[in-house]
Amino acid sequence: MIQRFYVGARMCEMTVHNGVAYLAGQVAEDGSQDIVGQTRQVLAAIDALLAKAGSDKTKILRAQIFLADLADFPGMNSVWDTWVVAGHTPARATVQAALAKPEWKIEIVITAAV
Repeated sequence: MIQRFYVGARMCEMTVHNGVAYLAGQVAEDGSQDIVGQTRQVLAAIDALLAKAGSDKTKILRAQIFLADLADFPGMNSVWDTWVVAGHTPARATVQAALAKPEWKIEIVITAAV
């Protein structure tokens, strides 16, 4: 069985199948904030989606982080490091990428066990 959450015309925010949650790229709702503020928003959205699936951040298998500017890497990590649970850190990749809107500084894609 496949479950889809918050289905739109183009995509859904999360798909769950065979005990795995696949989150769409999460971005900040308030693009006027700096990297710290945007990272907090994105991680809060991830927490909410994982909870909806019956999962949480300790069950993240992989995180893909896209930064508009790699100069924001330390600021993003300052938030990430306080959010992630010691002993439950996921496999992770961080790359610089042109994001869909110029105000977005970060986008995170998550795969997690349910």
